[in-house]
Amino acid sequence: MSLEKAVEAIIKEAQERGDFDNLKGKGKPIDLTAYFETPEDVRNAYAMLKGAGMVSAEVDLLQEIAALKDRLATTYEEKDRNRIKKMIREKQLQFNVMLERQKRQQSKSSRK
Repeated sequence: MSLEKAVEAIIKEAQERGDFDNLKGKGKPIDLTAYFETPEDVRNAYAMLKGAGMVSAEVDLLQEIAALKDRLATTYEEKDRNRIKKMIREKQLQFNVMLERQKRQQSKSSRK
């Protein structure tokens, strides 16, 4: 049996057991914009840090943004929605500033 078929069989068994029935965000599109805006080498470094149990400030921010978006989706009071939207914008701005700083540092180091 090929690796691909073995993986498909394992996934099918998990589906039949209902292992995927209560996943967070089920049926919702995944917003990967920030992920793909992050340079590949930085994403790889984050993956290694995460594997070692260490998380960067940027990853923390992305997790906070995702949590705020989840809250926004279940909040119906307009005053609260506006407050959450403002928090999302602020966190996204912080993330973008961090990303821009990294890009500039990479640009400077590649010129040397």
